[in-house]
Amino acid sequence: MAAPRSCGLWRQGRGGWWRAAAGCRLPGSHRPWPRASPSARPLSHERPAAETHFGFETVSEEEKAGRVYQVFESVAKKYDVMNDMMSLGIHRAWKDLLIQKMHPLPGTQLLDVAGGTGDIAFRFLSYVQKQHQRKRRRQLRAQQNLSWEEIAKRYQNEDDPLGGSLVTVCDINREMLKVGKQKALDQGHTAGLAWVLGDAEEMPFDDDQFDVYTIAFGIRNVTHIDRALQEAHRVLKPGGRFLCLEFSQVNDPLISRLYDLYSFQVIPVIGEVIAGDWKSYQYLVESIRKFPNQEEFKEMIEDAGFQKVTYESLTSGIVAIHSGFKL
Repeated sequence: MAAPRSCGLWRQGRGGWWRAAAGCRLPGSHRPWPRASPSARPLSHERPAAETHFGFETVSEEEKAGRVYQVFESVAKKYDVMNDMMSLGIHRAWKDLLIQKMHPLPGTQLLDVAGGTGDIAFRFLSYVQKQHQRKRRRQLRAQQNLSWEEIAKRYQNEDDPLGGSLVTVCDINREMLKVGKQKALDQGHTAGLAWVLGDAEEMPFDDDQFDVYTIAFGIRNVTHIDRALQEAHRVLKPGGRFLCLEFSQVNDPLISRLYDLYSFQVIPVIGEVIAGDWKSYQYLVESIRKFPNQEEFKEMIEDAGFQKVTYESLTSGIVAIHSGFKL
């Protein structure tokens, strides 16, 4: 997806949400979010627009970016409900497994790209909070000579329940971020979160900034997947980990036929009934079929510079989790 050439950053703290100005430099970043500049080249000398796919259609890259943006702008408010309906709730188990594979420790700095509604971010925060609590209990059990008053005081003096962890949610779509921020308030996530409006192909972050990069059900919507993978490699610290949860290729012929029938005949109907949007969910189904299979995507990740790249197919290959390291 092509990016709108502006950025926004929201953080949540005791004073509520705050937002940086457009054209900002993010905290800890020396790279401003670039603005578009008009071309000085006469129209008669412009190169033909590069083409790509939008589902099964062939469109210009610029048109795809705009149409993908419209899809998620349209479905944002019903996005989570539709995920439950389309997957019969199984997407929750897939996302839980992604976090388990990550196994983040307190202090982990996570970048979650295309994560606007916060599903991965909130799971991450809950997981590291539990890890930090376990660590604290182990430390206290190791000090058997403490009185109950001293133990209670130490718990009360715990300033950061996340142990310094932070998840930055980066999404190109304002409406998706808006939904995510409201969910954070509703679910009581008041710390360890930052919300950034930005493009996966050109992110407004410094090199070597994050411990883990995740993208769940988002990379197939990017116009230039290779650029997004290169950006993921750039912003990760040496030793950092890339994790992608995405629809993939079903490896059982019978299940594949049933899956196609459900995808093309049922999912768009659900989209029309629940979200009032047949076309957006028709695109989403088609985009899955255009995405590289497990081995092809593994090679793309390796081409971006990642090492020790592996994948695990889930639910007969309906989705896969790919993992790689910046070494």
